[in-house]
Amino acid sequence: MSQEEKQNKTVDVIIPTFHPDDKFYCLLEGLRGQRFPVAHVWIVDTVDGTSHWQEALARYGDWVSVTDIPLDAFDHGKARNRGAASSTADYLLFMTQDAVPANDRLVDTLISSFDSEDVAVAYARQLPAPDADRLERLAREFNYPEDSCVKSKADIERLGIKTFFCSNVCAIYSRRIFDQIGRFPEDMIFNEDMIFASKAIKNDYSVVYQSEAQVVHSHNYGLRKLLGRYFDLGVSQKQNVEVFGQLPSTKEGCRFVRFVFRKLKQEGAWLDMIRFTLQSAVKYLGFALGKRYELLPKSFCLFLSSFPGYWKR
Repeated sequence: MSQEEKQNKTVDVIIPTFHPDDKFYCLLEGLRGQRFPVAHVWIVDTVDGTSHWQEALARYGDWVSVTDIPLDAFDHGKARNRGAASSTADYLLFMTQDAVPANDRLVDTLISSFDSEDVAVAYARQLPAPDADRLERLAREFNYPEDSCVKSKADIERLGIKTFFCSNVCAIYSRRIFDQIGRFPEDMIFNEDMIFASKAIKNDYSVVYQSEAQVVHSHNYGLRKLLGRYFDLGVSQKQNVEVFGQLPSTKEGCRFVRFVFRKLKQEGAWLDMIRFTLQSAVKYLGFALGKRYELLPKSFCLFLSSFPGYWKR
């Protein structure tokens, strides 16, 4: 894409929200200060009886629009599709409410990924926040390395499930291909981004990891939160065997465990090694239970999941 063609393209940002905190306003300020202008921000707010934060959006005028989705109707694909349906932009940048642009080149760098017509989506590198602990920093280092890459059907044998890895924490989509493939799947508990990426790659499009486009995003999750997230991950993989059945994620998980143990040993971080062992056990337990969710009582699924609204429906 030439510089002139790039300047004629429009980018809208779509952000699902639920009780956003101060990071959300840092995100909006970061988007407003981008060198490549964001045409519009579409916020899809999960209604739960409160709207205390919306008054603060008045400062952004017509640049920001808010649409509501009831809490009991929310899912990750549906909320994002609703925002996309409101937009007419050439590119759709999906972000989460706690991902903050690292600099003013985020959008410009992501747009540069579409020099080839076959690129369906490009996702950004996630950097750990200043308060991220050692284990979270290593997780970011493993999943979001320094080198960019382009992933296509030819990489499936080499990369396995990692071929389809993509994160809607910060990912930009070609509107043309997004509509052509069928947008995000709905009524999904998790992984709407990877499901879309897998469809794109299987339809001979490519997915770009753009490491020079960066957002600050990390979480110091406790064991209970990790149990819920990995339970949901297991449920998602069980429900989408056409994507995950032939490319199990356990191999990639083992590679991650070896990577972290090696780093911790080099650093002499023995206490973190114990903590990581416990975290890994909890993740595996949650994932294994999620893969067997059909055998579990609904009440137990509701207890385990980090997305209880899905089970209430």
